[in-house]
Amino acid sequence: MTNPTDAQQLLQQYQQGERNFAGVELCNADLTGAWLSGVNLQGAVLSGAVLVGANLSGQLQGASLTGALLNRANLSGVDLRGASLIGANLQGVNLSGANLQGANLQGANLTFANLREANLTDANLNSANLAGANLKQANLRGADLNKARMVSADFSQATMPDGTVQA
Repeated sequence: MTNPTDAQQLLQQYQQGERNFAGVELCNADLTGAWLSGVNLQGAVLSGAVLVGANLSGQLQGASLTGALLNRANLSGVDLRGASLIGANLQGVNLSGANLQGANLQGANLTFANLREANLTDANLNSANLAGANLKQANLRGADLNKARMVSADFSQATMPDGTVQA
């Protein structure tokens, strides 16, 4: 199949059984509420995309989601290693068990996000808003939390950037 050029083509190809959309470029695509289980969006460019309430599971390693709207999306267990989520709106997103190792979340809005047991090793959370976020048992070793807003965030049993474990 050919690479889709818009959100409708991607959804149509997905419905036909295609799961490999590695490297696809769909800036500003509207994928609100899309169900993309087992999808491969490795290296995809989805900057500015609207994925509000979407359900994504699979590979998003190295994807660009800069400025994307992912409010209330389900990204539980997703591989987002090295992904760019600069300035993305991830309010209320489910990233439990997700692999965000080396991901760039600078300035991202993660208020009330579920990051329970997420791997945030070496992630850039500089200036991110983590207010009310659930980071229980998350691994933040080497993460940059400089200027991050962490009011009411839950770091219970989380491994902090310096390697210490919160009580």
